[in-house]
Amino acid sequence: MDRPRYALVAYDAWEQEYGATWALCGDVEGLFADPPPPVRERYELLGCAPEGELSAAVALACSEGSAPIGPLTLELLDKAGRSVGEWCLQDVRILGARRCARDLTLLDVSLEGTPVPDEPDYPQRPPLSPGFCLFGTEPRDTTRELPWGTARDLACVHEDPPTQQDTAVRLLGCTPQNALRRALDRGEEDLGTAVLRRLDRFGAPVQDAVEGEVTAWIPSARGPGGGQVDLTLQPLAERPPSAAHDVWELWADGRPGMPDLWARCDGPGRSFWLTTALINRAHTAGDAAPGTTFHLDGRHITDEPAFFCALGEAVNGPGGYFGWGLDALADCLCGHFGARRPFTLVWHDAHIARRCLGVQPRTDVRPRTFEELLAFLTERDVEVVLA
Repeated sequence: MDRPRYALVAYDAWEQEYGATWALCGDVEGLFADPPPPVRERYELLGCAPEGELSAAVALACSEGSAPIGPLTLELLDKAGRSVGEWCLQDVRILGARRCARDLTLLDVSLEGTPVPDEPDYPQRPPLSPGFCLFGTEPRDTTRELPWGTARDLACVHEDPPTQQDTAVRLLGCTPQNALRRALDRGEEDLGTAVLRRLDRFGAPVQDAVEGEVTAWIPSARGPGGGQVDLTLQPLAERPPSAAHDVWELWADGRPGMPDLWARCDGPGRSFWLTTALINRAHTAGDAAPGTTFHLDGRHITDEPAFFCALGEAVNGPGGYFGWGLDALADCLCGHFGARRPFTLVWHDAHIARRCLGVQPRTDVRPRTFEELLAFLTERDVEVVLA
């Protein structure tokens, strides 16, 4: 068979334990699936008294049909008017407004936006609460601007999201081994659960691709008479995005030996590169001594994932990892990831990041600017030298 690109490994999801290799596979079909775009929901700010930019956006929406305002944070108030939590919408667009039937001095404002992942659909107003205080900031912001007004309640106008067809993954040109070989010989139908793992050209694992249940098999056309089969894997978890294909090809010889290979990827590919680098980082490597100087190659830092790709390589060499976001970077700065603060970072060609980072329309979640990344580092005992 051709060099196997994947291995099918027995997996006990209950115990979260890997077992023996079931098969080596030449290739796959139907593996990659990009996540659907974020769900945009429609909401009604009931009894709203808009101020500032929100007031201007409401006026513009009433005259032009809609108006973007970026993020919108609702601060939940208890019955005494004290803050008891926050809830944020991203990429908010005001759709219109009408007089509130219960109080003609207030408005019911229609809007649409994208909820922050892993947060509740929308907040429930606490009992006897006066409602919400509105801000045009995101939860990650450390400064609080003037409020954009208040609202007595929030209602969500639910719409059924489009359904996606869950297709199976086909594993082509597989050489069954161990328990899978015995199960196929006995004609068993319940073949069990396994993890599909991407391999480099030396047969070493690069990254797990997807967990699934082996549901069917047929003799493979890729190896007639050679005992090879094509397997059907029904995914039980998220599949890798299409960007994973290009990243894995760049890791085909194992961990990269050349710097800046990640720069060949687009934005989603660079984000996936960070995941691959994290999985393949050397857990036994120690930290460089405090006060070490690292050199950051800034020639390709044109977006936020590129900054973290370049930073990982500055600290830990080609294919290295040193955070995929600011929270992860803060953890790395505490040690056990190759460097411990304080240290010096010489940022070469910094003008590219200064020109490119944070440039995005206000109608979406704005990535961090060069100045914000610089401030984050310096506040955490990293001396940044711009070169």
